[in-house]
Amino acid sequence: MLTLTLTRHGQTVENVEGILQGQTAGHLTAAGIAQVKMLKSQLNAEDYDIILCSDLERTRVCAEIINKKLKLPLIATPLLRERDWGEYTGRKISTITTPPSQFPPSIENAEQLAARAQRFVRHILDQYDGRRLLCMGHGYFNRCIQALIEQQTVHDTPRWENVELRTFTIDRDILSHQAPTDYIVSER
Repeated sequence: MLTLTLTRHGQTVENVEGILQGQTAGHLTAAGIAQVKMLKSQLNAEDYDIILCSDLERTRVCAEIINKKLKLPLIATPLLRERDWGEYTGRKISTITTPPSQFPPSIENAEQLAARAQRFVRHILDQYDGRRLLCMGHGYFNRCIQALIEQQTVHDTPRWENVELRTFTIDRDILSHQAPTDYIVSER
């Protein structure tokens, strides 16, 4: 069993402009950096053993800002990357009218996201069982992880605000309940 505290990176220019960043670096705004500094002031090193973050620049920079205070081992991993929006990357969300069930094949689909969420959970249970993790990720993929943990769909999982914290206690039983796609495929 381990304690997983997930958070999302600070606000980016692309968030403000309603652009799908996907697996691009992203550009933190001044407000986003201030959000991360506020979060940093609320965190205590004794509450965590390690920090994991997405290897994308917007999350890595935020994790580094937080770790200036916490001084914990910090590991960047592609397992925490945001959804790959394929050919939609860089487009304004408001211009996309295609229903998710008809997204082009270049976009990471629900089954792929579910499998990646399961790989992430399996990885942290294998590597960090019994530890307390602080993980800096992304809004949509954090929802995928939470959907797996809570055995619900992404649609039923609340959206993540920038630098919001949510904490879960998880154990290996979560990996044996059902196939991971049962939790995530009903996105709308």
